[in-house]
Amino acid sequence: MINLAAGQCVACRGGEPTLANDEVEDLLFHVIGWQVVDADKVKRIEKAFKFKNFAEAMEFTNKLAAIAEEQGHHPRIITEWGGVTVQWWTHVIQGLHRNDFIMAAKTDELFG
Repeated sequence: MINLAAGQCVACRGGEPTLANDEVEDLLFHVIGWQVVDADKVKRIEKAFKFKNFAEAMEFTNKLAAIAEEQGHHPRIITEWGGVTVQWWTHVIQGLHRNDFIMAAKTDELFG
């Protein structure tokens, strides 16, 4: 297995292709529990994380926001009592890029 969490996001410019289905399947092997979803006709990867209470969910959300800002790659984060749902996709290309899988791995690492 490759260590995606050790990777850094690279600047993604418009016009770059989204990942092919076989590339997505290969990368999903390295981020256990993430699934491809179609939201607003855009492929994304998504995972739900469970917590004991709202305070723990918010702590995770804030730490993830800091990592996202540092990497310059930002997810959709839904925070609620006992859970956080995270979606990664690359906005500028309206689909999936390797950066999304790097950030999914970093999210898993943060969750521990």
